[in-house]
Amino acid sequence: MTTSTPPITFDDVRDAATRLEGVAHRTPVLRSRTLDALVGAEVLLKCENFQRVGAFKFRGAYNAVSRLTPEQLARGVAAYSSGNHAQAVALAARELGTTAVIVMPEDAPRSKRAATEGYGAEIVTYDRYTEDRIAIGAALAAERGLALIPPYDHPHVMAGQGTAALELLEEVGELDALVVPVGGGGLIAGSATAAKALHPGIRVIGVEPEAGDDTRRSLAAGRRVEIPVPHTIADGQALHIPGELTFPVNLRLVDEIAPVSDDEIRDAMRFAFERLKIVVEPSGATPLAALLSGRTAPVAGRIGVIVSGGNVDAERFALLCGERRRNLRSGHG
Repeated sequence: MTTSTPPITFDDVRDAATRLEGVAHRTPVLRSRTLDALVGAEVLLKCENFQRVGAFKFRGAYNAVSRLTPEQLARGVAAYSSGNHAQAVALAARELGTTAVIVMPEDAPRSKRAATEGYGAEIVTYDRYTEDRIAIGAALAAERGLALIPPYDHPHVMAGQGTAALELLEEVGELDALVVPVGGGGLIAGSATAAKALHPGIRVIGVEPEAGDDTRRSLAAGRRVEIPVPHTIADGQALHIPGELTFPVNLRLVDEIAPVSDDEIRDAMRFAFERLKIVVEPSGATPLAALLSGRTAPVAGRIGVIVSGGNVDAERFALLCGERRRNLRSGHG
């Protein structure tokens, strides 16, 4: 078996935490006795929906942009994203005195596009089902001489994302399991790197929408498996293949991937709103959905959950939860 140097180490995550201190929010950890009773374990929610830009993505974006040279910052940055990374790069660029051009899908949530433009970024749109955002972003960056900041396949982005788990473990101590949403794999790669370094016996569980289970299939196959671009309400997890850099980390460190349905995601969003009094976007609700629906292997003891974001506007939130209620009344789902 061949071995290679991992793209990130625990020292990289700790270094990112130092860089983010005083810039990123140290987000709260919430508890619910009702949730504990339903899950049968002590559940601790790391609420990145309270992070700057409303999602964990600010951690990785700032860590990456802040490491650019003065010459690179003078030229500007580019990124591609369905929404949260777009906002994160736009804000990081503004904070660091540079400009950002973001490639976003045409069907990105309006609230995410508006927020990205509000941070001063230029938006370039594409069709996520027929066009390749990576190719578009790379060509745009090359044409304009911009530094490209990918949403997950970048060591500094991965390390920055891992600071969410690092903070959680520093605050609450040892956990038996850590449950993390999976899109391109940057958040869980960084989180698993931190968690396994601090507590080697911890079980790291990723959660994907059923329609977009590329990481689950890839881990089972031991190689990156490509699927059709998924149709799911979890737009932040609508990926067709795991990241080239993130996958080897997750293959080594992730213990399980649990799939959840869109209806289970809606139920989790409603539970978070009604019982926890927080607003969570579909992608951010997937770990909670996995626990509430019993989709993960049973875990006793203490479970940490990364609630990755809360960027969903009031109209879409009401629509999604209303769809679930109508499904239940009609006997579907």
